[in-house]
Amino acid sequence: MQKLFIDYTPENEIVLDGEQARHIAKSLRMKSGDMLTVTDGNGSDFGCMIKEITKDTVTLKVCYQQACESEPSCAVTLYQGVPKSDKLEDIIQKCTELGITRIAPVLTKRSVSRPDEKSAIKKNARYKKIALEAAQQSGRGIVPEISPQLTLKQAIAEDKSELKLVFYEGGGEPLRSVINKAVRSVSIYIGPEGGFEKDEVESVCENGGITVTLGKRILRTQTAPVAALTAIMLLTDNLE
Repeated sequence: MQKLFIDYTPENEIVLDGEQARHIAKSLRMKSGDMLTVTDGNGSDFGCMIKEITKDTVTLKVCYQQACESEPSCAVTLYQGVPKSDKLEDIIQKCTELGITRIAPVLTKRSVSRPDEKSAIKKNARYKKIALEAAQQSGRGIVPEISPQLTLKQAIAEDKSELKLVFYEGGGEPLRSVINKAVRSVSIYIGPEGGFEKDEVESVCENGGITVTLGKRILRTQTAPVAALTAIMLLTDNLE
């Protein structure tokens, strides 16, 4: 069922306008009587029937409320070394589909792309839109948070995750040996093209990080977070 996000908890009716109304009426060609799901972004889904479509608005009748069943049991934050080109957009889209909770672009020593503050803010707005669209498409119960750009030092300082994992081509523990279904919060550190420098890995490890590996092959910066997140979801997800 089509899913849309709103930023409040509805009661009996929901009135949509702007882009959301146009999407329902023109892109999806939905009609009065059709059903869709609206979520408040806090884990609750609302089954709604289209009551009326006008030129500018779509009015929905709330038929029922239920807990969203699509959210994973483990909250995962991705600290992603800023990659070149539009690779981060692909990372955000795929990781949102897979269940990420938060993504923070991180400037590292080997980051070739180094957007200034103005460019970073502009990019962040687009990243948030990509996350929203991916969350709607995949039936998520939340829209992942897309953080402003951080330095690695800032990322390490703010990271309060229960388990901190550095995916490092220099080797580490097999992922399955350090994670299990009891873990409720994980942060994963992925380097940009060229990976992390050794002292950067050491900095994360000095603050509780563990170096881990996904195997003997070296993955691209846009492949590694998708592979890592998929594995983490399989190893921690308690959803039936």
